[in-house]
Amino acid sequence: MRFIFSATRLWSIAIGVCAILLGANCIAAEPNIMEVTTALNSSWVVITGVLVFLMQAGFALVESGMARAKNSVNVIMKNYMDVCVCSVIFWALGYGLMFGVNNSGWFGESHFFPSDLAGWDWTFIFFQMMFAATATTIASGAMAERIHFHAYLIGACIIAGLIYPVFGSWVWGSAHGGNGWLKEMGFIDFAGSTVVHSIGGWVALAGIIVLGPRLGRFSAAGESRAIPGHNLSMVALGGFILWFGWFGFNAGSTLAANIDIGKIALNTHLAACTGALGYMLTAKLCKQPVLLTGTVNGSLGGLVGITAGCATMDPQFALLTGFIAGIITYIAPKFIASFKIDDVVDAVSVHGFCGAWGTLAAGIFFAGDLFSLERFSIQGLGVLVAFAWGFGVALPCYFLIDKIIGIRASTLHEQRGLDFTEHAELGYPEFQDTRALNADALHSQR
Repeated sequence: MRFIFSATRLWSIAIGVCAILLGANCIAAEPNIMEVTTALNSSWVVITGVLVFLMQAGFALVESGMARAKNSVNVIMKNYMDVCVCSVIFWALGYGLMFGVNNSGWFGESHFFPSDLAGWDWTFIFFQMMFAATATTIASGAMAERIHFHAYLIGACIIAGLIYPVFGSWVWGSAHGGNGWLKEMGFIDFAGSTVVHSIGGWVALAGIIVLGPRLGRFSAAGESRAIPGHNLSMVALGGFILWFGWFGFNAGSTLAANIDIGKIALNTHLAACTGALGYMLTAKLCKQPVLLTGTVNGSLGGLVGITAGCATMDPQFALLTGFIAGIITYIAPKFIASFKIDDVVDAVSVHGFCGAWGTLAAGIFFAGDLFSLERFSIQGLGVLVAFAWGFGVALPCYFLIDKIIGIRASTLHEQRGLDFTEHAELGYPEFQDTRALNADALHSQR
């Protein structure tokens, strides 16, 4: 009995000691759990940032495919180099303006040329850098086939270093203190229907107004003439890549690997699907052919439209948002062309108009507070401010670029194609070389 009593007593003491040790380990483990959570969130955001980077390939394929073969290299070069140039500009200047300490509500005043940030901040700046590249490259396709390469890059630097980050600071700033004035009002733009896409679209509109239309795009009487792209397979592939990357664009904007990701991804996908359907049904009702280029743009319009409200909207309204965006991608290009404005890839319609619609829809279809007039008013104000800032700053900037160094390629260079005149390369040398020689012969005879 004495032995049993001693053994029981020893067992009780052992259990107590283990409990104390386990409790101590749990307390010590708490910071480790925090570190693991931060690491998982960082991994998620970096992966989605890489998906957003892949969207540049999608833009390059869509824009190049919608341009003529003689300009394919030039279009891809613009997409390639605006990532390189604008990433550096955004790191040096744009990040500070957008996410630095924002006491005024207008722009950040710190964190320029960042070199001493906390671990998570490096993840955040990488992710936001990809967004800056997306906003910048939207203008590329609209201005294709007639803009000087160096003039385009100067404009891209202005977008990444000033236009995009300043407006972004109003809506998303700041990560290091203070808030943007639109953010304080309750403006909703979860992943950038307006901050990224409408700003890019309005900048593109300013650029193509200064550039003027391509040769032969409109008749002397003002009749619109289609100039088909050279490779619709590239357009379709680019559309799929953009769609794929958009899951990172929207779901990654949670900035955390949490349970909200699934609904955001679902809403994103549904809006893209109904965007294509909206375009197709509108074309059918208007007794017009259903074009591949229009269908791809319809799905892209749906993606742009849902980007603002993907986290705050129920799926049935995501379907409706995408469907209406698809209708816009059919109507808006015709409206723009009526003013003799030439947009090669319909970037203004897809990004500018659909971005504006999506931002309004985020207020109209806000889950739990549907059809709020106050929320709609705030969203409408943000849309108007975005146009005033994006278009209002870009137009004089492109005008000055044109007056100082010249923005448009010469008539002869436009006829020969910018691949040869701007880069001394041909995208399809097997047949383009002969055509170039024939063009030179015809020019000399004249």
